[in-house]
Amino acid sequence: MNRIGILGAGSWATALVKIISNNASHINWWARKQETIDHIKKYRHNPNYLSDIELPVERITLYANLKEAIANSDILLIAVPSAFMSESFKGLSKDDFKNKMIFSLIKGTLPDKKIMVSEYFHKHFDVPLDSFGMIAGPCHAEEVALEKLSYLTVACSDQEAAGKMASLLNCRYVKATTSKDMQGIECTAALKNIYAVASGICHGLGGYGDNFQAVLVTNAIQEIGRFINKAYPMLRDTNLSAYLGDLLVTAYSQFSRNRMLGSMVGKGYSVKYAQMEMNMVAEGYYAVKTIYTLNQEYKVEMPICDAVYRILYEKISPSVEIRLLTEKLA
Repeated sequence: MNRIGILGAGSWATALVKIISNNASHINWWARKQETIDHIKKYRHNPNYLSDIELPVERITLYANLKEAIANSDILLIAVPSAFMSESFKGLSKDDFKNKMIFSLIKGTLPDKKIMVSEYFHKHFDVPLDSFGMIAGPCHAEEVALEKLSYLTVACSDQEAAGKMASLLNCRYVKATTSKDMQGIECTAALKNIYAVASGICHGLGGYGDNFQAVLVTNAIQEIGRFINKAYPMLRDTNLSAYLGDLLVTAYSQFSRNRMLGSMVGKGYSVKYAQMEMNMVAEGYYAVKTIYTLNQEYKVEMPICDAVYRILYEKISPSVEIRLLTEKLA
């Protein structure tokens, strides 16, 4: 039996413990801080995220030491915010990840390295790309906590490994399917956060209703298709749930922290103040800089992504930038 290790202490890590405990007899969980671990052991809840979930502590080994958690696991599910990846994994070596199967739930890019998470593990830890998979939505951890029916896509070039992971995730309220398009779905998971920020900005500005939002999201899925087909060419259908569905739920959902960030910026908050007020990581803030930089090479037409970049990083007025954007959409 493969030993399952969940790395991260946030919402998705907590949701994964809940989901996988339906099918796995034991879980190793790197919950980062000893005070968090002590609380979970005593009260059976994560004190910081999805605290309504009752955790099966008798079937969990909790770790404060990341290296130990990895050493005692064969399959790693990584749910660390991309902004903290480099710092969290600093001090680990290639040997730590040797013969490990890795699945990422990270919906972003590494801002300091401007690469995707799979590329980071491949370049820095020699993890083969066929030993790396992506678990994507459309799915919010908050709805998993409420046991509302949710769908996940496990993307990996190794379809046998993808199938086994899908079996671990399938339960009464989660349906998991598989895909071979790991890099395309991983990139989409980062891109959709950028468009959720754009959706939020328009909502925050006011004057842009459901009609415009429909046009915005329609153009966003076209941008996603153009970019991933250029960066990772293969035959794919971006109308499937792992692409379009993930974009829709992130652009429209009340649980979307990227939409929330955009809405605050649209209402006049500075990016820094909005981030402090949210006290959560909005991956789209970091992803837009990475994608904008990468696109200097690819030269894909991405007017929405460009607009979000200019608003967040060049401090162009959201009202001016969105008004200009409306002339480029159809």
